[in-house]
Amino acid sequence: MKQQNLLFQNHKTKNYIGSALLFIGIFSTATVAGILILLLFPFSFNIAYKISATWCWSVLWMAKVFCGVNYKVEGIEHINTAQPAVILSNHQSAWETLAMRIILPTQVVLLKRSLVWMPIWGWALGSLKSIVIDRKSKTTALRTLLDKGKNALNEGLWVLVFPEGTRTAAGEVKKFSIGGAMLAEKSGFPVIPVAHNAGDFWPRYSFLKYPGTIKVKIGPCIDSKGRKAADINKEAEEWVIQTLREFD
Repeated sequence: MKQQNLLFQNHKTKNYIGSALLFIGIFSTATVAGILILLLFPFSFNIAYKISATWCWSVLWMAKVFCGVNYKVEGIEHINTAQPAVILSNHQSAWETLAMRIILPTQVVLLKRSLVWMPIWGWALGSLKSIVIDRKSKTTALRTLLDKGKNALNEGLWVLVFPEGTRTAAGEVKKFSIGGAMLAEKSGFPVIPVAHNAGDFWPRYSFLKYPGTIKVKIGPCIDSKGRKAADINKEAEEWVIQTLREFD
């Protein structure tokens, strides 16, 4: 029993040290990356985006080295880089906001306004053609998503939407809001559903990260042409729920 307790304490200590190193690494590198993005984005979106993607890659690398958090992607064959799409993904932690920038083609993300108020990195994120909305006005937020989302898709950029609207506990899926599916209906671009279990290893609102392999699955393309947003949304939501069940 004493040996088991000692192993538990050692494992817990390792988690705290690793998570602390990751925390320090994230915020120190975010400052440098954010400044570079702010300096470069007026001249080249592509270069600024590559800097952000490199930073995201570095965070995932630090998570692996310091905390033992790895990931595995299935369904990459469903990605057609020549066909922009609306990504509808479940939302469990901060991990997927970083990983999607590495796993999927060049994208813009739907963000709540308060995120871009954060000094340096928030400003940098807002500069990368992010679709910034005010959640207090649903009508205005939807109009912004549709207008800016269409523009991004027509430019060849993908649009990342977390339709649950907020991070959920591991294993849970909140009802999908219809905005992302409506963007697909109005624009004619397809939907790519994505499911993951990041919350099992990088829990929401938690300082500690836990070793293991995050599963990410990219679903088949959902055609939006001639379909209603409610049907598109339902298909994506049901696919994500079913995929998460298969992860267990």
